[in-house]
Amino acid sequence: MATVILDAGHGGSDFGATYLDRMEKDDTLRLALAVGSILQDAGVNVLYTRTGDVYETPAQKAEEGNASNADYLVSIHRNSSPRPNQYTGVESLVYNRYGPATDMAENINRQLERAGFVNHGVNERQNLAILRRTNMPAVLLEIGFINTDRDNMIFDSRFQEIAQAIADGILMSL
Repeated sequence: MATVILDAGHGGSDFGATYLDRMEKDDTLRLALAVGSILQDAGVNVLYTRTGDVYETPAQKAEEGNASNADYLVSIHRNSSPRPNQYTGVESLVYNRYGPATDMAENINRQLERAGFVNHGVNERQNLAILRRTNMPAVLLEIGFINTDRDNMIFDSRFQEIAQAIADGILMSL
């Protein structure tokens, strides 16, 4: 049985991106728990970097992932842009574009596109600690722009479909 560690981005005193009364840390936790529930029902061993409103650095989260001996780490975030309603869509970030993390990211993005998001693809980011410091393949998901009304409407009205899309993309990759 595969083990996946889910990271709900930000937490505690780190709100992440905010828009009006919406905080990234809340959206990511709710989504990570929903994805985890679906994966567990499918027989995947699921671990979490957080299940409550606490803060740990990205480096600490990577260390937890490494200590867990998980097969994959998936970090869930919401994107933001300089101006409200400037951009829309999902993007996945990986440390290296060649390998199993990219395959998983592409699978997840395709599923999220079916859920209604614009797919901005998979991009390499070697400067992010959660991707750089993990020993296992790691994917950082940007699930829509928190300061774009269209993306928030999709996030709220299709929440369960989005959780299922992420879980399906992970399951296709295991």
